[in-house]
Amino acid sequence: MSENQILFTAIGTIHSPFQDPVGVPIQPRAGAGVKGKVFLDPAYIEGLKDLDGFSHLILVYYFHRSGEGRLLVKPFLDDQKRGVFATRAPRRPNGIGISVVKLLGIQDNVLEVENLDILDGTPLLDIKPYIPDFDHNEDVRVGWLEKQRDKIPGKQADDRFT
Repeated sequence: MSENQILFTAIGTIHSPFQDPVGVPIQPRAGAGVKGKVFLDPAYIEGLKDLDGFSHLILVYYFHRSGEGRLLVKPFLDDQKRGVFATRAPRRPNGIGISVVKLLGIQDNVLEVENLDILDGTPLLDIKPYIPDFDHNEDVRVGWLEKQRDKIPGKQADDRFT
């Protein structure tokens, strides 16, 4: 392995109602109320200690069915090509995704979560607690997306990234 390569091992699997990329909600807000489960490899169960005190989690995962990365993509909320780093499109040089989900409960190595926008069977790379004091900013700009914000609720994926 060269010094520019990084090897990750999945620590679990995310399960959701979405078997096909087409129809998956675009971002957790569009997946409001969608429930699923995160099955953590039992070898990592000790790492769940104290997680039940948090209401929301950041799931870091691998886009295992998104296709080859592209530097210019047509995002779901726009009709023109944008630089991939100015989008959350799944076809990226490194197919890493993040989602903030609501934690409903933990039973052994299974986390029940809500507000899912993730394909069933997605490999989980990491879990982090969502902490508003760290993760929420007041004075933000959202670039090209500013004119599209009203389209977010209920938006679902089509076949452009499969």
